[in-house]
Amino acid sequence: MFTGIIEELGEVIRLETTGDSARLTVAAPVVTRDARAGDSIAVNGCCLTVAELHDGAFTADLMAETLTRTNLGAVAPGERVNLERALRVGDRLGGHVVQGHVDATVDVVDRQHGEHWDLVRFSLPHGLARYVAVKGSVAVDGVSLTVVDVAEDAARTGDGPASAGPTLSVGLIPETLRRTTLGTRAAGDRVNLEVDVMSKYVERLLGAAPGEGGAPAC
Repeated sequence: MFTGIIEELGEVIRLETTGDSARLTVAAPVVTRDARAGDSIAVNGCCLTVAELHDGAFTADLMAETLTRTNLGAVAPGERVNLERALRVGDRLGGHVVQGHVDATVDVVDRQHGEHWDLVRFSLPHGLARYVAVKGSVAVDGVSLTVVDVAEDAARTGDGPASAGPTLSVGLIPETLRRTTLGTRAAGDRVNLEVDVMSKYVERLLGAAPGEGGAPAC
């Protein structure tokens, strides 16, 4: 479990792909200081297990599901990635409850630069839109963010994809712009999205079938 508060910008050293799996090695002197094999580290919001440690770097195995559902299969040497160690009991929960289980990759639709902050809009798959609410929480590339607005089937503008569909927007403060990869993401880039798991549990407890949403009739 994680909180979506990024501890370090790691640097990809190598990605070795073999068939339907891969091995990812990341230089990460901060998060590896007290790491051991078997520990969990979120890389761009995806929970990975440390397989090997080497002088300020770690290697993790990526299975087919990870390569299919996240953007980690497309990272290249030299690329920066967001890193967070697993939450320890007693730590402050500065963001929100993040599992490190990416729901989908989505596109950066457009970006509006402000004097002190940026407003960024992302595509939102129809199947996940019901889990996203204004002022609710999402994790984008592992960063805990508050949803500014949700637009249903809104026409997309800017340099991103022109097709219509649900979108969500978030505001990025200077600290987020400096300390995470979201400071350099541009229209058309693919990012990992994890919706708030609490909304899924609420749906399940209310008895709604997946995709239906809402409570059963009394």
